[in-house]
Amino acid sequence: MYAPRHFEESRPEVLHELVRTHPLGLLVTQDAGGELSANPVPFLLEHDEAGRAVLRAHVARANPVWQAARRDVDSLVVFQGPQAYISPGWYATKAEHGKVVPTWNYVMVQARGRLQVHEDAPWLLSLVTRLTQRHEAALPQPWAVADAPADFIDGMLRAIVGIEIPLQALTGKWKVSQNRSSADREGVAAGLRDQGGADSDGASVNMSRLVQPGG
Repeated sequence: MYAPRHFEESRPEVLHELVRTHPLGLLVTQDAGGELSANPVPFLLEHDEAGRAVLRAHVARANPVWQAARRDVDSLVVFQGPQAYISPGWYATKAEHGKVVPTWNYVMVQARGRLQVHEDAPWLLSLVTRLTQRHEAALPQPWAVADAPADFIDGMLRAIVGIEIPLQALTGKWKVSQNRSSADREGVAAGLRDQGGADSDGASVNMSRLVQPGG
């Protein structure tokens, strides 16, 4: 990923938080023939016994990725945060000299590591339990794995395979108008807030907070 220094983000706590708040990663793998495969997968970011960051998830057993992915090279997982089109009309400098063009702001984290596979039922049950607890926690009446019949859960576990990626590298890019003047950034933040009402997923509003000087 091309990341000029003014857009580079390397603080582990910031990168980890992006992964936790945007857990649907795009898992990119390569098979023995060199063909690439991309699968959207919700991940848990955890730490192993040695304290190393690791991504854990599961895929359908019918999905060939867990068998086809090479284990001797890194897989790539891409996590996409807020993103938005940036109009040059929002820049204060447009009125000064007109030498402005459109761009796209975005926040992204890329993780790399060797993919491992887990098929044992206890590992899978523990994983899906933690995944469920993580995403049900904010609901008024959280659903739990134990709410379903045990034989049904056993059948579901046989239909999935666990994957684990101990992270060898974690890189981030926060392209949020840091290369513009404070006045331009104020204009971008205002423009994003103005269009936020038509933005159903709130991406423009979230981006406006990142662009705002001191935000």
